[in-house]
Amino acid sequence: MPATILVINGPNLNNLGKRDSSLYGTKTLGDIEADISAKASELGAGVEFFQSNHEGSIVDFIQESSAGASGIIINAGALTQVGYSILDALLDAGLPFIEVHLSNIHGRERFRRRSVFASKAVGQMAGFGPAGYIYALDHLVSVVNG
Repeated sequence: MPATILVINGPNLNNLGKRDSSLYGTKTLGDIEADISAKASELGAGVEFFQSNHEGSIVDFIQESSAGASGIIINAGALTQVGYSILDALLDAGLPFIEVHLSNIHGRERFRRRSVFASKAVGQMAGFGPAGYIYALDHLVSVVNG
């Protein structure tokens, strides 16, 4: 059975392509999702995308969708530092997950350097732009396929 990876994006990521291109690049979220879909096809995996500006909606999606999934890629955006309810949902799901950030959060404002997810994640991709999602997908599929 092929792996199905949930790809979750948090607040403001729906505005990619309009945001500061020096930090977030010029691709839209739709462009990034198309790239992820193409890579997933190469890997023989499925992907399911979700974006919300609301923490509770992200929790609901994880709770409703994790039973049929093999792993999760999450860019929680500004909820990275405070999204404990998302972390609880990820842990309850029992799936391996990778945290992704388009910009290098460790080279930005001090408050952005803290992640409530990092210690429980398989890994963290930060500063690779949209390619970070592709790297995360490639690694996560290898993890779930053993």
